[in-house]
Amino acid sequence: MPTLTALVTVYHGNNPDHLRQALNSVAGQTRPAEEILIVRDGPVPDDVATVVADFLAENPSARQLELPVNRGLGPASQSALDEIDTDYFARLDADDIAEPERFAVQLTYLAEHPEIDVLGTAMSEFTDDDPDTVTGVRTLPEDHDAIARYARINTPVNHPSVMLRTSAVRRAGGYRDVHFMEDYDLWARMLTGGARFHNLPEPLTRFRTGDEMFARRTGRGMFTAERQMQRNLVDYGLVGPGRALLNLGVRTLYRALPPRLLKSVYRTLFHRGD
Repeated sequence: MPTLTALVTVYHGNNPDHLRQALNSVAGQTRPAEEILIVRDGPVPDDVATVVADFLAENPSARQLELPVNRGLGPASQSALDEIDTDYFARLDADDIAEPERFAVQLTYLAEHPEIDVLGTAMSEFTDDDPDTVTGVRTLPEDHDAIARYARINTPVNHPSVMLRTSAVRRAGGYRDVHFMEDYDLWARMLTGGARFHNLPEPLTRFRTGDEMFARRTGRGMFTAERQMQRNLVDYGLVGPGRALLNLGVRTLYRALPPRLLKSVYRTLFHRGD
């Protein structure tokens, strides 16, 4: 069987209770990872540090990589990639939850489809207060060709759900410091470099939603980040300048919608059966 690292990045803004739930879901997999790597991206509050320390003490397969300053998700993820020596690594955000069978299902699929380098899944969404009540299922295109087309307008893989072939990520240049869009930037480079993608329709990750999530996606700095991302897509050859300009306009307009309308459009675009 191939070897696997579970990767979770932690920073000062994480909720300690949410982090504990995320880490416990990684430790509770029916097919455990050979290693659980926690990247502490700069100093964290005492309550967050305590959650990490307790988890390390209780899980011999877990270790921590401490970065002296907060560098952001892209550089922190790249620091982790430099440390990983397993065949695959699986991502989980510090406020989300992996279903117990997630790693087993993904590794089985990858064993049966050795051409796949990036394997995402659908995600069950829940609000902050109730992880057991699903408010929607976020889906994305499943087969490689559909994923490649979709990548021209939006990120084609749910990052908290993904399992990746380590060597393929390294060939593409790894994670880069692309604010708010580190994952989209990586997918674009991997696609244009020949990597193969697939998304499973099963929701194997539970994704925490709420007002804070929408605030992050519409907050200050998003226009600058979006403009840089569209330039990157042109540089990588995924889209032409005209398509990039159209994307910038449409995506900026989407983020400018009033909160209630934004949530309605989000459900229409991404939720199964809504």
